[in-house]
Amino acid sequence: MQAVVLAAGKGIRLEPLTEDTPKALVEVDGTPLVEDVFDNLIEIGATELIVVVGHLKEQIIERYDDEYRGVPITYAHQREQAGLAHAILQAEPHIDDDFMLMLGDNIFRGNLGDVVNRQQEDRADAAFLVEEVPWEEASRYGVLDTNEYGEVVEVMEKPDDPPSNLVMTGFYTFTPAIFHACHLVQPSDRGEFELPDAIDLLIQSGRTIDAIRMDGWRVDVGYPEDRDRAEELVQEAQAPEVTE
Repeated sequence: MQAVVLAAGKGIRLEPLTEDTPKALVEVDGTPLVEDVFDNLIEIGATELIVVVGHLKEQIIERYDDEYRGVPITYAHQREQAGLAHAILQAEPHIDDDFMLMLGDNIFRGNLGDVVNRQQEDRADAAFLVEEVPWEEASRYGVLDTNEYGEVVEVMEKPDDPPSNLVMTGFYTFTPAIFHACHLVQPSDRGEFELPDAIDLLIQSGRTIDAIRMDGWRVDVGYPEDRDRAEELVQEAQAPEVTE
């Protein structure tokens, strides 16, 4: 399955780490964020990496060229920072069928393969990992609203008054139907074309959407303190178990 990696962001909130480095190359425990993403995707079967680049893209292209660990890389260019739905559309010409999508600034250690398996088994038009976060943090993410049966009925991007604390993480699988939805999305109040709005269009049109609870952890590296937290968790995961 092809995999799209969104790595075009400037990472303004990560300054000073991103003063002269693209966000995707900020290191966590000595490994660039985007490289950790590549490793995760390859482990669950990625056959091609379509990397959407933008800010300081030359550094990413020069570092990885046209392959990583034997998996070919194709680059798509997002010339303006206009939101995740806009970024996905830059990859559309390179996509042949169902594909994975991962944000290039997330560190994952969890059940990513469950999302791929569920989407393929159910032939869902979208499947993604979700997690519960503290209520005060929910407005940082795409928030899910569910009915009494636990079914996803609406997705909202960074709402001021979140209806729940159940949020999308940065890993998804899609059929090409997502591109049509992204083309229909209108700019949000932030002036961006939001991915949750595109997913919500899929929901409202009756498409099959699967949400899978995360078993593990992830860190959305948006601020320097997030990078520090991610390093702690990665080091803890690598530490040998102590037996008595």
